[in-house]
Formats: sequence, structure tokens, C-alpha cells
Amino acid sequence: MAFACTIPAIPTVQVDDDTVRITRWDFPPGAVTGWHEHGWPYFVVMITEGTLRVHDGTAVTEVPLAHGQSYRRPAGIRHDVQNGSDHPIAFVEIEVKRPEGLAG
Repeated sequence: MAFACTIPAIPTVQVDDDTVRITRWDFPPGAVTGWHEHGWPYFVVMITEGTLRVHDGTAVTEVPLAHGQSYRRPAGIRHDVQNGSDHPIAFVEIEVKRPEGLAG
């Protein structure tokens, strides 16, 4: 079950080619991505500090992250993400479609 919220997070795709998809995500307070899973492994880099609430279908985990902090996740994990902060937050998500394409 995803978060019950009518405020969508706002994705802005910056690059989408054969190798990577880079998306900036902006979240007003309480905004959500909606239930989804990634087809590729990905990295997230926080532009602002804030708390991400991550729903995995069973439990919700609150993850406080600092400005500039990053993390990575494998492909195929279904989840929904909500801004658990009382202020807007943003991060950049980098999905790696073809790791061998990064070598050039």
C-alpha cells in the first residue's frame, strides 16, 4: 500500500540516453513519488537536507539525510517515497542503464 497523499513529487529529467537517466526530484512537504520500482540500479544525491519516508509495502522507514549525502539501491525494489520534512526537499537520482557505457 502506497502513501495516501494527493501531492505529487515533481520529476525533471535532465539526461536520458542509452547509458543513464538523471532526474531531479522536487518534493513539497508531504509529497510522494507514487508506488514504483526501478529497472536499473541507481544512486540518489541529496540537494537539500531532509527526511525521506520510504514505504516498502509492509513498513515505513524514516531516513534523515544531509545536504550532499548519497546512497545507492539495486534495481527491482518496489517502494513509495514521501517527503517527511516540514520543508521542501530535492534530490538527484541517477539510474545506470549500462555500466559499461560509463567507461568511455
